[in-house]
Amino acid sequence: MPWANYHSHTYFCDGKYPPGHYAAEARRQGFAAYGFSSHAPLPFPCQWSMKPDALPRYMAEVQKAKQRYQGELQLYAGLEIDYIAGVTGPRNPLFQDIGLDYCVGSVHFVGRFADGTGWEIDGPHELFLRGLREIHGNNIRRAVEVYYEQIRRMIAEEPPDVVGHLDKIKMQNRHTPLFDENADWYQAAVLETLQAVAKAGLILEVNTRGLYKKRADETYPGHWALAQAHRLGIPVTLSSDAHHPREISGFFAQTAQMLREIGYQNVHVLLDGTWQAVSV
Repeated sequence: MPWANYHSHTYFCDGKYPPGHYAAEARRQGFAAYGFSSHAPLPFPCQWSMKPDALPRYMAEVQKAKQRYQGELQLYAGLEIDYIAGVTGPRNPLFQDIGLDYCVGSVHFVGRFADGTGWEIDGPHELFLRGLREIHGNNIRRAVEVYYEQIRRMIAEEPPDVVGHLDKIKMQNRHTPLFDENADWYQAAVLETLQAVAKAGLILEVNTRGLYKKRADETYPGHWALAQAHRLGIPVTLSSDAHHPREISGFFAQTAQMLREIGYQNVHVLLDGTWQAVSV
C-alpha cells in the first residue's frame, strides 16, 4: 500500500521545516496522502506548541501546499490538540471553525506543580521524576492511572478523530524502570481506555516515533495493547509523529508487518475527504 501519515509537526510548533518541505518528501516517497498536525496553541506559555497568533498563517501555508500538490498528493490540515480537563481539548471552540480536516487528541499534561506549571509526562526524565515526587508523592501507579483517566475523559468529553500515542507514558521506563507494563493494574488501565476508544468509535494511532528516536522498544501503543485493540475491533492509523521530513515513514514497514501478524488486515487513511480502510 502507498503510505499515508497524519501526525506530523512543522516549524509552526516544534517541527523543523515549513509544511511544503514535508509535502515534497511525501510526494518523493510516493505517499497517497499526508496530514499536518502541528501542536495546537495552548492557553499558557509552552515551548513546543504553536503560538495563538500563528494559527491563521499555519492554515494558510497548509492551504498553499494543498494547491501546490493538487492532483499529485492529497494533503490535509489537522492539529494535535491537547486535552487538559477544564482548560482545553479537541472540541475547543477556537479550533472548530478554522477549516480543519481532522484532529489528533493527545494527553501530555497530568497535574500541575505548586507554581501552576503543567507536568509533562513525555518531557525530560528529570522533570518526570520531579512531578512524580511533588504531585503524586512518588506513587507511580497513581500517576499512570491518572494519565489514562485523562485520556478516557478526553474520549468521553471531547472526542478527537484520532487518539494519539495512547501509552506514551511508558517512554519514562526507558531511563529508569518505574512500573511493570505486564502488571495487572497497568494492563487493566490500558484495557479500560481501549474499551472507551472502541465504545466511542474512534481511530487509534499507531505511532512509530519512539522506535526511530530510540525512546521506546515498541510503538505507541505496543504489541499487547494493539492485540487487545484488534480484539475490540478498534480501527488504527499508522503515523510517525514526524518533526523532520526524513522521519515521515520511520519504521512504517516493520510496524505494518507487526499489525499484520496481530491480525489487522486494514489501516484507516483519510482519502478523498473521508476516513476509509485500506489493506495494510
